[in-house]
Amino acid sequence: MRVRPPVVVLVGTLVAVATGGAWAQAGGQQTQSITGAEVKGLAPVSDEILQVELPKAEEAVLDNGLHLMVLEDRRVPTVSFQVILIGAGGYYDPPDHAGLAGFTASLLREGTTTRSSVEIAEALETLASRLNASTDMSLQAASLNGSSLTEHLDETMALAADVLLHPSFPEEELALFKDRERAGLMQERTRPGFLAVERLAKVIYGEHPAGRVSPTPESLDKTTREDLRAFHQAYYVPDHAVVALAGDISMADARVAVERHFGDWANTGTPQPTVEDPPPIAAARVYLINRDASVQTNLVVGTQAINRTSSDYDVLTVMNQIIGGGATGRLFLNLREDKGYTYGAYSSFTALRYRGDWDASTEVRTEVTGDALAELLRELERIRDEPVPNQEFQDAKRNIVAGFALSLESPGTLLGNSVVRHLYDLPDDHWDRYPERIMAVTREQVQTVAARYLDAERLHIVAVGDGAQITDALTSFGAVDVYDDQGTLIETRGAGQ
Repeated sequence: MRVRPPVVVLVGTLVAVATGGAWAQAGGQQTQSITGAEVKGLAPVSDEILQVELPKAEEAVLDNGLHLMVLEDRRVPTVSFQVILIGAGGYYDPPDHAGLAGFTASLLREGTTTRSSVEIAEALETLASRLNASTDMSLQAASLNGSSLTEHLDETMALAADVLLHPSFPEEELALFKDRERAGLMQERTRPGFLAVERLAKVIYGEHPAGRVSPTPESLDKTTREDLRAFHQAYYVPDHAVVALAGDISMADARVAVERHFGDWANTGTPQPTVEDPPPIAAARVYLINRDASVQTNLVVGTQAINRTSSDYDVLTVMNQIIGGGATGRLFLNLREDKGYTYGAYSSFTALRYRGDWDASTEVRTEVTGDALAELLRELERIRDEPVPNQEFQDAKRNIVAGFALSLESPGTLLGNSVVRHLYDLPDDHWDRYPERIMAVTREQVQTVAARYLDAERLHIVAVGDGAQITDALTSFGAVDVYDDQGTLIETRGAGQ
């Protein structure tokens, strides 16, 4: 259908929505907070509930199984598109070949059976079009993303189909890719933020695919053209794929273009890829990744949380906003504004088809590591044990809704909402009713959900910093497993060991 500006009704006035923050930061899980007149320089937000009637993407299923979604918006003569390949993501990497899905996606543009990487790049430059493919170690899907002027969409779609369906994975391009990727893997291990996330993922997910956050050099080195071709042949199929377009195009024209370029992509009868939840999380523990002479400590506290279809999703969204959803979250106000320990402290959560994680993170000066961690944990105890004051609670909910309202001007975001609804089998009116559901969350629900997911026995602590300076402080929170920056366990310090 053709996009009209979304119908947004707020009985009363929505003041200072522009300060409501970035809904898109984390799929609605983190938004910049507004606390009304109590925050310097910010106007209050209306108490009325935002009501929205959102444009819906038109949908069709092609003969080969491709699910087509189109959101028409004629305001700008451009079209963006995405081909989502369910089953081709890093979640499905072979157990002994971490990163293979990502390697495959990264090399799609590096040559086809009829075009070299240079020819592909030159064609895109001539058309002023964009085309790239990607996935992530923990995602179910790989995606090919593109955009072009309306007048060049057919040529751009032809290129997209070529790189998606006919990659050749040239040996020389694979060798160059390995050199770049190997350097990147080495660089990753110098970043404390990466080391913290890597350890937390292993702790939370164990041997589950989500426990892998990066390929290994060994996995990279052993990758061959035959590996890439085999993965591509097995997982790059149209059976459960989605082609989504937004912009200056109708469903009729989109269908013609997609059938022209992807109509010969043969359905294979591949069953819907399966997903499993991770095993139950182990008892809480403290982990230190030692980096000699670090001047600060990266702290992450995390646990398993929910999947995307959980009935707790909206409540957890509100809880997360209160704890660490922006500059008026409790962590920020405590650790930065009150104590001056850090430049920022935030929280976030992921929710996919399997149980994702919730975490809170900050970077603090080495000498305040113990005190900062104590304050972070105290804030989690507060939200478990004490009702949130009503004004703070209402402000948090209004700001989630305000951030959502800001996102509605983008046809890409509107289409993304439709794709999420399709991928997770959410109700047709899921996004229409989102503000209503958020505003209906109660303080009692937030406290119940906090007690369920932020139980102290489930909260794992990861610190990256100078072990000589911070180990003693960390042992006051329990036994500490000490690792080097390569992920090797060195020793266990503290009570219980």
